[in-house]
Amino acid sequence: MNFAALTEKAPAATDGLRQYTLKDLCLYFLRLGTTGFGGPVALVGYMERDLVESKRWFERDQFFRGLALAQLAPGPLAAQLAIYLGYLKGRIKGATLAGIAFVMPSFVMVTTLGMLYVRYGGLAWMQALFYGIGAGIVGIIVRSAVKLSIATLKHQTLLWALFILSCAFTAWTKSENPWLILSAGVIAMLIYAPPSQLRLNHAIVSTATLFQALHPSEPGGLTQLFLFFVKAGAFVFGSGLAIVPFLYGGVVHEHRWLTERQFLDAVAVAMITPGPVVITVGFIGYLVGGFPGACIACLGVFLPVYLFVVLPAPYVERYASNAHLRAFVSGITAAAIGALAGAVVVLGQRTIADLPTLLIAAAALLLLVKFKIPEPVIVLLAAVTGLLLYLQ
Repeated sequence: MNFAALTEKAPAATDGLRQYTLKDLCLYFLRLGTTGFGGPVALVGYMERDLVESKRWFERDQFFRGLALAQLAPGPLAAQLAIYLGYLKGRIKGATLAGIAFVMPSFVMVTTLGMLYVRYGGLAWMQALFYGIGAGIVGIIVRSAVKLSIATLKHQTLLWALFILSCAFTAWTKSENPWLILSAGVIAMLIYAPPSQLRLNHAIVSTATLFQALHPSEPGGLTQLFLFFVKAGAFVFGSGLAIVPFLYGGVVHEHRWLTERQFLDAVAVAMITPGPVVITVGFIGYLVGGFPGACIACLGVFLPVYLFVVLPAPYVERYASNAHLRAFVSGITAAAIGALAGAVVVLGQRTIADLPTLLIAAAALLLLVKFKIPEPVIVLLAAVTGLLLYLQ
């Protein structure tokens, strides 16, 4: 297999990159955090479409190196990718500002909803909204997953095989396995660019050592809340909805901070607001400790995420031209996108519960593909449909 074919670049995405400022990038992430629905699969798809294909601010290889790093590290995938792209533009300053710009809009939204929730004793209408929005989002992420897969894997048989394996594993087990993704990278490296000596990239080893060593104890009060969410950000792979089971076990059963009803409402809040799904921690933190609790929860879950990106990022870019690393990243990327596709299957199984939700998802996909309707408009239409069905 000729590795040169694997690393061939799409002219529209890599030739003639356009100039932009850090302010431009932060404004983009601010907008995406305000209007980007659909969870990690859709958000990654939006970034690839906007930043690589349309604006041409990043090379395709740069983008997918960031995606591979984000998939290897624990925490919310879309936020990690935003931080990485910010790092490419402005190093530590860029990573920090891009991450804040991406997360801040959804944090403000969920905190505001938390205030309303506490004041008015619950938000039952959220379930009706989620009934429609969840189905519409399935249509959106199906299209994003398909586009991402085709644009990345092209005609590489091995990469498609790794993609299918990872997709099937994720769909069957309803979880993502970082070791499977890591193994895919090793397989691609051995086949496309066999190294003379087998050794893992220094940055990956450093990152793995860091998150294996991080296991804080849990004292009380807001410190306990902070350390719980640090663990959530540092030890949960799969991003987005994958963090929900971890939060459920700790928030509802272990610490008894919330009831089951409150927790389900917190997840619904995250799903009906744009930006990363993991922002549900802001709502949970508000219910537990008010506004300070919301801030502490978000800081706790995003701090390790930030560190897992900015610490290995210099190594990723420094060795970007290394043939072994490029082959390794290509395998990881294929498995990562396969895991995202598997997550689409899992989300579809949980969301498409009857004929109306199936029709909403199909209509959303049709509107996207055939009529190019913007995603926020589709989400709004799905929400209205859900409310109308709920009121009947």
